[in-house]
Amino acid sequence: MTSGRVVLAATPIGNPGDASDRLREVLATADVVAAEDTRHLRALAAALGVTVHGRVMSFYEHNEAGRVPQLLDRVRAGDVVAVVTDAGMPAVSDPGYSLTLACIEAGLPVTCLPGPSAVTTALVLSGLPVDRFCFDGFPPRRAGRRRTWLARLATEERTCVFFESPHRLAETLAEAVEVLGPDRRAAVCRELTKTYEEVLRGTLAELAERVAGGVLGEIVVVLEGAAAVADESVEDLVAAVEDRVCGGERLKEACAAVSEGTGVSRRELYQAVLDARDPA
Repeated sequence: MTSGRVVLAATPIGNPGDASDRLREVLATADVVAAEDTRHLRALAAALGVTVHGRVMSFYEHNEAGRVPQLLDRVRAGDVVAVVTDAGMPAVSDPGYSLTLACIEAGLPVTCLPGPSAVTTALVLSGLPVDRFCFDGFPPRRAGRRRTWLARLATEERTCVFFESPHRLAETLAEAVEVLGPDRRAAVCRELTKTYEEVLRGTLAELAERVAGGVLGEIVVVLEGAAAVADESVEDLVAAVEDRVCGGERLKEACAAVSEGTGVSRRELYQAVLDARDPA
């Protein structure tokens, strides 16, 4: 059995002081360090006072698939391969998942070096419930797909955490006001753990207004979960669907959003809407 392994190593999300001793050790001793940005890795190592002795390889979105076989060969040869991204945990909206899956399928060891996470940091700073939550990566870039994505959150009762580009934040929040309503609470967390850390809290309408002029930095959004859905009749659900359709949603999308969490499937609801429109 090989002595090699992959180590998914979480890095600070902003403040180098959050680095663990284990991170310093793995950066100094790993045979290979697969980094999302090799320049960023060098800067981090310098900030931590660590010399990287192993081979440094770039490992980012556009070369990840091609790198995986090479890294597996290194693990089979007995090497320790550390995977680091620019910030936070590898594989969480960053490179790392494909290598992890390949290791599991090949029966090769893979472990994790835990550390800072923008997801949980934003969650606890948001002031929103933290007992149940979900993480949804980045919203779709295209407006149509983003509205569909938002519609699916209309009945999500868990607090939802997602990342967003500062260049798209204003548009996303404006659409959230339209799809989810102006009174849903949220928090916009900017530059977490860094010098200019800022957490904006309020309703979607308030936050959309505050960021309308643009923002800078790394952004995490925390969205309040929907109120628990009371037992509703099919007639109530049909009415909710028709309200969404009148607002511009396609019938299938409206049925999918309204049916979620109700115990009524979207197909059943779709048919109920058709039957209500043509009772004959």
